[in-house]
Amino acid sequence: MLKPSPKAPKFTVTRNACKLCTPLGAALVFKGIRGAVPLLHGSQGCSTYIRRYLISHYREPIDIACSNFSEQTAIFGGGANLKIALDNIRRQYDPEMIGVATTCLSETIGDDVPMFIREYRESCAGEDLPPVVHVATPSYQGTHMQGFHAALQAVVDQLAQGAAEAGPHVNLFPGMVSPADLRHLREICADFDLPVVLLPDYADTLDGPLWTEYQRIPEGGTSVTAIRSSGSARASLELGDVLARAKETAAGLLWKRFEVPCHRMGLPVGIDATDRMFAALAEISGRPTPENHLRERGRLIDSYADGHKYVMDARAVVFGEEDLVVGLAGFLGEIGVVPVVCASGGRSGHLAACIAERFPDHSQKGIQVLSDADFVTIETAARDAQPDFLIGNSKGYSMARRLDKPLIRVGFPVHDRVGGARLLHLGYRGSQQLFDRIANTLMAARQTASPVGYTYI
Repeated sequence: MLKPSPKAPKFTVTRNACKLCTPLGAALVFKGIRGAVPLLHGSQGCSTYIRRYLISHYREPIDIACSNFSEQTAIFGGGANLKIALDNIRRQYDPEMIGVATTCLSETIGDDVPMFIREYRESCAGEDLPPVVHVATPSYQGTHMQGFHAALQAVVDQLAQGAAEAGPHVNLFPGMVSPADLRHLREICADFDLPVVLLPDYADTLDGPLWTEYQRIPEGGTSVTAIRSSGSARASLELGDVLARAKETAAGLLWKRFEVPCHRMGLPVGIDATDRMFAALAEISGRPTPENHLRERGRLIDSYADGHKYVMDARAVVFGEEDLVVGLAGFLGEIGVVPVVCASGGRSGHLAACIAERFPDHSQKGIQVLSDADFVTIETAARDAQPDFLIGNSKGYSMARRLDKPLIRVGFPVHDRVGGARLLHLGYRGSQQLFDRIANTLMAARQTASPVGYTYI
């Protein structure tokens, strides 16, 4: 088994973290539910920071409510603030659901949020109260991906219901992918004639058309009614190699509680991984892979042959969320690129094992895996590995600039380019676009480095 690289020297602080705060992931899940309003139980700065990060990536206005802790609240508790916040949200937004995520401060002082919500419900007896879903997300215990998956599990745990007979639909838990990926996954399921409960689905709420007037809650998202039906689905698909090793997940909960069959697989990046997803959909639906997707697959194989000489034996540094790193690394290996450094700020403990499954010859290739890493540690490893390019989010820009290597932007966040929400990573189509970007980046680097500048490569 591939062993993680020796731990870097311990520091008193993380220097430029390769992760984001836990409530951010929870807020993103709530934004993928129709009519939902995220509410952070904590200080105003937490919601401002998360709004700033999400807005600069998705380029959309994003409302995130807050219970606005003060010095007095931090001493005596935030129960009264939370109840006032719930009243304000109901009055101003008329939401279909309120998602309450705790922050470091409320968790540190030990606020009993479930009790506060229970007391609030009792005080609103007889009123039309929307579901209030709570998830504990202190950042000192995790990353944005842990907050994302914890919120997913909380939503399913508190809303899903079973039925005497399974329905025709399938649950799809895609992980933290782009709106473009979500739209493509919906399209794929439709081509298999499979109704889908996609959770979360922020494809429209965070990447919609231009408004003629401001909408407090953007249209789109998976409805609460659809989420309730997830306990009677035909099957669940859960994407992510690292996620598949977690003890508790949303799809796992549906299996244990309602016996909804669970199909777990990695992110469908590249031919092999996408083939596995299509095989699962074909098994569930009883239909063969649609012809239009087979044609996309054929074009992708043809492009591999066309561009092989440009990408073969190139060396890459991959960083970001753990499941995205595993998916990208597998794809890079498929096209002949060696992911010499695979790094993440995640600390599941499963990253090295997942990379080893994708690369049985990892020792010969010299692949280095960094878990719970910051960008200072990643840059040190990258400098020693001498890569041809880096692939990851915008937080790696300064590192790429110092290393004088091109950065291919994927995942979240993409702050320094337009279109981060429209980057397609998944399926044969997403793999095609990603392959073209990698090949063209390598060709451009060689062209720029040439003393004569080739006009034909």
